[in-house]
Amino acid sequence: MARSLTVLGIAGSLRHGSFNRGLIRAAAEIAPDGMRIVAHDLSAIPLFNADLEAVGDPEPVADLKRAIGEADALIIATPEYNRCVPGVLKNAIDWASRPSRRSVLTNKPVAIMGASTGGGGTARAQAHLRDGLGYTRGLVLPEPEVLVPFADVRFDDNGDLRDADTIEAVRRLLVALADWVRELREGVRQAA
Repeated sequence: MARSLTVLGIAGSLRHGSFNRGLIRAAAEIAPDGMRIVAHDLSAIPLFNADLEAVGDPEPVADLKRAIGEADALIIATPEYNRCVPGVLKNAIDWASRPSRRSVLTNKPVAIMGASTGGGGTARAQAHLRDGLGYTRGLVLPEPEVLVPFADVRFDDNGDLRDADTIEAVRRLLVALADWVRELREGVRQAA
């Protein structure tokens, strides 16, 4: 029997009723057997500042790094602000990417999804996120892509995902992530 997987869920929005927080909640509810998704809130993380880093990571940053390090993988739900990744998510990645080339993001499997009220479904934000995580040496799952356009009709008034097609897309992403994590582990064992 395969060992269970712990996946850290990160929403790139601070808004309580965020559609992307709703995607993380939905993922936690429909995770396949053997996978547990734990949400991590980014609201307490200060803006990256090398002066702060020089005296030691602030506690919210240390908590984030610890949570990433203990997780088998990450799943990130990103909004799209002005055709880019939101600042709160970029800031968290900047902190987590330290120390450069030896961070908790190095060789960490990551799945990406995102919801927006526009027709693009966060395609541009996800492309930026893939580039940034690739640079940190994160292992970004190439597919399936989960782009959720017109989110206002796919979520209820509480920000909970209700659209059956989107739920199935998230389910396929989670299964692909679980399979990929196991494949990566097997590759590491064979290389050893």
